[in-house]
Amino acid sequence: MTLPLVNEDWNRALAIVAHPDDMEYGAASAVARWTAQGKSIAYLLVTRGEAGIKSMAPDVVGPLRVAEQIASCAAVGVTDVQFLDHPDGLVAESMELRRDLALSIRVNRPDVILTMNHHESWGPGSWNHPDHRAVGRSILDAVGEASNPWLHRAGHVGDQPAEAWDGVRFVAVNGSTFPTHGVDIANTIDAGVASLACHGVYLDNLDGDMADPASFLTDAARRAGPQIGVEMATLFEVIHF
Repeated sequence: MTLPLVNEDWNRALAIVAHPDDMEYGAASAVARWTAQGKSIAYLLVTRGEAGIKSMAPDVVGPLRVAEQIASCAAVGVTDVQFLDHPDGLVAESMELRRDLALSIRVNRPDVILTMNHHESWGPGSWNHPDHRAVGRSILDAVGEASNPWLHRAGHVGDQPAEAWDGVRFVAVNGSTFPTHGVDIANTIDAGVASLACHGVYLDNLDGDMADPASFLTDAARRAGPQIGVEMATLFEVIHF
């Protein structure tokens, strides 16, 4: 059965993920498509990825990965990059995390939230990172909390009052083991590859297929394409609110 396309009649999105590079392993090509359409997309990183390279100290890695993330965002037309500074590798589902996400949703006021797989695995025989699971599940809870004016009533982000926001129409989860929709990325796959390639320090410390942006992303896009009847695609689980 062919999956439907992700609805594109929206104007503003907030991409929320745990680490630098999370959006780039699949969703960045879709972001490039949407920014080319004139949509406004901001990124919110829950951590700075400081514990992501075992051979390098966190105080060195954090600033490098922030710089790589900013460059990777620019490659797909995104200039608004925000960080919450939760500890990399130790993110937990908590009221503090849900509050931070709800306040960020209120300040950014998106129509759509983009994120990555929050399920337990990537498929049989695999296990998902605890930060991914905690962030993704907390996003789904925070959307409702952001819309309720009686929750997090004293919250501010910077100097901005965080007034309730009930305008999130759906959350699109990339890399989910339960995809429901897809996006044609044949014209923007090169931008997605360039975006992932900006994570040079991180990629230099990887082995295997994930260390090669071009082959990893194009192979995945070609496998996904037939599921929506196109040459290249990226898939999402769309959860409506």
